[in-house]
Amino acid sequence: MNAVPPGPPLRALPGLLRKLAVDRLGLMRDAAALGDAVRVSMGPKKLYIFNRPDYAKHVLADNSDNYHKGIGLVQARRVLGDGLLTSDGEIWRNQRRIVQPAFKPGRIAAQADAVAEEAAKLVALLRGHEGAGPVDILHEVTGLTLGVLGRTLLDSDLAAYDSIAHAFEEVQDQAMLEMVTQGMTPGWLPFPAQARFRRARRELGRVADRLVAGRAARLADGEGADDALARIVRAARQQEKDPRRARRRLREELVTLLLAGHETTASTLGWTLHLLATHPEAHAKVREEARTVLGDRVPRADDLHGLTYTTKVVQEAMRLYPPVWVLPRVAQQDDVVGGFEVSAKADVLICPYVMHRNPALWEDPERFDPDRFEPERVASRPRYAYIPFGAGPRFCVGSNLGMMEAVFVTALVTRDLDLIRAHGAPAVAEPMLSLRMRGGLPVRVRSAN
Repeated sequence: MNAVPPGPPLRALPGLLRKLAVDRLGLMRDAAALGDAVRVSMGPKKLYIFNRPDYAKHVLADNSDNYHKGIGLVQARRVLGDGLLTSDGEIWRNQRRIVQPAFKPGRIAAQADAVAEEAAKLVALLRGHEGAGPVDILHEVTGLTLGVLGRTLLDSDLAAYDSIAHAFEEVQDQAMLEMVTQGMTPGWLPFPAQARFRRARRELGRVADRLVAGRAARLADGEGADDALARIVRAARQQEKDPRRARRRLREELVTLLLAGHETTASTLGWTLHLLATHPEAHAKVREEARTVLGDRVPRADDLHGLTYTTKVVQEAMRLYPPVWVLPRVAQQDDVVGGFEVSAKADVLICPYVMHRNPALWEDPERFDPDRFEPERVASRPRYAYIPFGAGPRFCVGSNLGMMEAVFVTALVTRDLDLIRAHGAPAVAEPMLSLRMRGGLPVRVRSAN
């Protein structure tokens, strides 16, 4: 007979619900302290939290068809629609088939020059702040990731669309509000947050329409292209006979690509640069490696093989601060995970943030230690102990591009600049759709010796 996972006592539920609103990472840590499998009952709703690699493998890979996108991402569907991030089933499989070729390793390697050029622009921009007041490095790397996204996946210049990042902040705020309230807050209520969300949704729709129109015009002129946006435009026109449905589909898929294509990498870069600023020995090793491998030039695709320590630094940053901090699912049918019953329609959470800090999997897990990613140490751990890009069929399609971008930017910024925290306030993780840094990362810029 299968077991029922343990859960908190009934008297603890009010405190857990409060943490869902104000301290979601704390809630995940509290749940992990109860065991590797936890069930929380809230009236008729049931929430299962699994914290073991083999349990994660079952949900995300072995029986992935039974687990559709869940809490948080369901609410995000209000703005993202049925884009790649929120869709399921055949809709998702079709979208994945359409964009997958744009992320093939050979094509991503061919984009290395564009990524390196954008990284060099960031260094030049930051140099302009030398000797001046603090600059928010998180804001600047967000601009960089949008620039890379435009050049590599959209064949479009996003510099004119500086409203994108702010609009997505409002979208994430609204998605978290709806997650906490379980979607019970009517969208028509005149709350300021609701009004900001509606404005953000309209703005993202306008941006998407303009980008699609520009790309479609060039395709109509006979231009051949294999970037993600061109593929999405062609597929929508071939598969949707109704122009209104085609327009809505293009808008939803492009808005999703805009969000997923820049937010997670910006988060990773922010945390990586923060960790290097607070760990001088690792900072010195990255600088030495960058100067040895690159000299005074920008990176090329084959330099990824030489920037091994920098890669480990990025991997360790994603262990401590995985950009996708939780993977929410909804069970479609009754299931058994690790001997524990999971009922149909229950919410299921796999939390990389917690699993990446599990002391049974990671020695001294709170310590920043890039050498955890030495090949022999990686081989000694369960495969699903480290899942910063998710796992299974829904493994992040842009992982190779994101890693190249993070490594190149980290190497160039660290080689050429010192980033000094502008004040002593700690960096605080803010779990939204991605793991943001609350309040940004203000730094003073100084040229490296």
